[in-house]
Amino acid sequence: VSMSTATNLLSSFAPAIGGNPIVLILGSMPGEVSLRLGQYYAHPRNLFWQLMSDLVDVPPSLVYDERIRELGERGIALWDSLKHCQRPGSLDQHIVRVTEVPNDFMALLTEHPTIRAIAFNGKKSEAAFRRHVQPSLPQAMVNKLHFQGLPSSSPANAGLTYEQKLTRWRVILDYLPAIPAK
Repeated sequence: VSMSTATNLLSSFAPAIGGNPIVLILGSMPGEVSLRLGQYYAHPRNLFWQLMSDLVDVPPSLVYDERIRELGERGIALWDSLKHCQRPGSLDQHIVRVTEVPNDFMALLTEHPTIRAIAFNGKKSEAAFRRHVQPSLPQAMVNKLHFQGLPSSSPANAGLTYEQKLTRWRVILDYLPAIPAK
């Protein structure tokens, strides 16, 4: 499949990153609702924003730009493992593997050396990163990072309860400074 003639080639967003990122949370590729709205985790049944509310006190009721700003202030950045791919629908399992093009992590991690941990929101994100990105990064860069697989916040991942997902996602707090009490 030639990328230039590929139909329905999807493109991910620019990273949502504050001034002092510590934890980079990676999805695979935004779903249809997110792509349409131009927002990370926009599907109303995706649990990402509820998880961020419970973990780092970013209320889902805030307008999107405020949520992104608040995440950045807490040291959390968002991006996707893939820059481009073909995928009918929104499910990761339908991503056409031969069309996967990774994002430029070498540039991002060089520009933001404060990133200490990369957390993968779901198995596809981690698999794509480990296949396309990790082998191309300098070993010294890989060695300073902590990699953490997390259960997907997607509504398609119904194998765990919300409480089970929240418990697993708490690991990101190990890397972040304490959030001051309000």
